[in-house]
Amino acid sequence: MPDDPRRGDVWLIDLGEPVGHEAAYRRPALVVSDDPANRHGLVVVSPIGTARQGYPTRIELEPGPSGLDRRSYVQCEQLRTISALRLIHRLGAADLGVMTEVERVLRLVLRL
Repeated sequence: MPDDPRRGDVWLIDLGEPVGHEAAYRRPALVVSDDPANRHGLVVVSPIGTARQGYPTRIELEPGPSGLDRRSYVQCEQLRTISALRLIHRLGAADLGVMTEVERVLRLVLRL
């Protein structure tokens, strides 16, 4: 397993082949699970893509410290629990403002 992922990290991951409308293939993803939980082989992530598509569940993520090379969007509606073996390498990290927005949207998506 690679280094333990941390909440807020952006990792390149491999989601494999899609089923239906799932996010798939190799792509960046934002780690949203808590650090102690991440040490046990499963990680909760939100995939990242470059299409906003007008979804209110997509949070903008700027290039730079995120490790991304262009403006992208955290797809909060595509929340996934994956094996840490799907993590390829760490790209960077989201800033506190992005994480605050992701948390807000996840509370809405999950009705928390």
